[in-house]
Amino acid sequence: MSSDGPSSDRTRIIRRQPGVLREPTPHTPEPQTSIIRRHPTGGFPALADATIIAPAPEETQTSYIPRPTPAAVGRVHRPRPSPVAASATATVSIISGWATAVIATSLITNWWRSDELFCVAIGFLTAVSAAATIGGLISLLLRRRIGRLLIGVGAVVALMIFAGLFVAGASLPPVVYAIPVLPLASIVMAALPATGRWCR
Repeated sequence: MSSDGPSSDRTRIIRRQPGVLREPTPHTPEPQTSIIRRHPTGGFPALADATIIAPAPEETQTSYIPRPTPAAVGRVHRPRPSPVAASATATVSIISGWATAVIATSLITNWWRSDELFCVAIGFLTAVSAAATIGGLISLLLRRRIGRLLIGVGAVVALMIFAGLFVAGASLPPVVYAIPVLPLASIVMAALPATGRWCR
């Protein structure tokens, strides 16, 4: 770029307006405005009424930690019921079932040629009594309530067998007439409250 005047330091300055030399102006502070600035220009002024909150001292933990008191949850455990009544019921039921099976087998063997239908009925009742008694014994030993009911059913069917023998007028040994006491004892012992507590 060429000019008519001599080359000097002033001519090297880029002028915004041709022909007018702009002198540097002194820096003047900017007027205060109400505009909130994103970046502060200086340090924050200290508050006169500022209150310094000191951190709370840490609580000193002692070496003794109290053990929590155990509390009972749920229902209170009752004392264990005595198994004497249940054991006696099972024993009497076993003897009663065995005696019923022996009498029925002997009756069927002796009367098969004379009255087959009667022997079939006795055999059926004996099978029902044996099944109910065995199932009741197992349930009673497992502490199930249905065991008492099954033992009672087996004893009632056994009594029906002996009633059929007496109605038929069969000649039986004298000891056979005392055997129905065993099914009656099984029913009574199965109905005892002690046996019911054992089943619960």
